[in-house]
Amino acid sequence: MLTDYTVLDIETTGLSKDHHQITEIAAIKVKDNRIRAKFEQLINPKTRIPSFITNLTGITDDMVKDKPDISIVLPRFLEFLGDDILIAHNATFDHGFIRSNAKKHLNLDFLNEKLCTRKLAYRLCNQLPSRKLECLCRHFNIENENAHRAMSDVKATYQVFTNFNKMLHDKGIVTKDQILKFQTASLRKIS
Repeated sequence: MLTDYTVLDIETTGLSKDHHQITEIAAIKVKDNRIRAKFEQLINPKTRIPSFITNLTGITDDMVKDKPDISIVLPRFLEFLGDDILIAHNATFDHGFIRSNAKKHLNLDFLNEKLCTRKLAYRLCNQLPSRKLECLCRHFNIENENAHRAMSDVKATYQVFTNFNKMLHDKGIVTKDQILKFQTASLRKIS
């Protein structure tokens, strides 16, 4: 069973890591299956936040205008993260934005391993009509009162992964390497 990891969620001005900016980072650090620390920061994206993003997240230009930019926040976040495996819902998106910004602002390669609860959902909850976080929250009876805000989504993702961690354990998939391999295994082999 995976007992040490960091759960991450970011909010952004759009979907492209090459053209859009991070507006919020939140994470929780889990050690020995217990939440040990939290990281949460709004970020000034140095550009206007599109109205459809504000409608989705509730994050406005006024909320971020006096916040630090990513070049200030990212080193603090990376120190918080350390060498932990990173867990996120749609981890490729979050990991990609962190990696792109680490390269651009800090000239660093971001090499932390990533585990995706969305990919795990395809393998562990294939009966569900959707693998969106909100659907998984309904399935596991998890409240996510402030969906599309980073810390609320982090807490929901943590609870989803806690359920998946038990399901994986029951299948005999217990080590980090086994779980990483399982998340990318062919769906035909699993069914």
